[in-house]
Amino acid sequence: MATIKKGILGGVSGKVGNVVGGSWKGISYLRTLPDSVNDAKTEKQLSTRLKLKMTMQVLQPCTEFIRIGYRAYAKKMTAFNAATSYLFHNIFTGDYPNFQIDFSKVLVSRGELTGGDNVACAASVAAKADFSWDDNSSTGTASADDVVMVMVYNPDKNNAVFNIQSAQRSDAAYSLSLPLNYSGDNVHCYLCFIDLGNFMSSQAKHAISKSNYAGSITVL
Repeated sequence: MATIKKGILGGVSGKVGNVVGGSWKGISYLRTLPDSVNDAKTEKQLSTRLKLKMTMQVLQPCTEFIRIGYRAYAKKMTAFNAATSYLFHNIFTGDYPNFQIDFSKVLVSRGELTGGDNVACAASVAAKADFSWDDNSSTGTASADDVVMVMVYNPDKNNAVFNIQSAQRSDAAYSLSLPLNYSGDNVHCYLCFIDLGNFMSSQAKHAISKSNYAGSITVL
């Protein structure tokens, strides 16, 4: 049985026929129940499921990073769901069932703060990822004290290592320690900047940069 709150124009809670009403984050909604499906395995459905599975494999190991990186886009959805939607629609090449992820298109943060110039990553010593970038503090909205967030994703182990307060923009370099068992693995490296002074305000979108892909390295 359904209940109608605040009159006929108010929220609906429950089921009426094939219509379900509810509320999520204070937003009332109505949706129809799907018709029964005898075989939910069309190519389109299987394609969607595979893309979603592959997207989750990238995002789940770095959930904490994503919650910060997509905070500005958590409008009527979680930051994680905002990241899921973006990656699902933007990172895949090829056709089902041979999808490939273009890791250069993965964004682990999104925003309008000035990003990095000449961002790169190298492997010069064992179990380290050496990030470098130009100090472009005088460019656009960049500031010398913007905080740097770095992340390394290891697809072979479906794991990620990150530091959400690694350095400042003016430092122009940072070395991230990696697990010893990453040795020999090819990993993907990402970097973004945050203006901490404004990040928790309503201007969050202007206080974080779109992430830079720093390239892939083979860990020593």
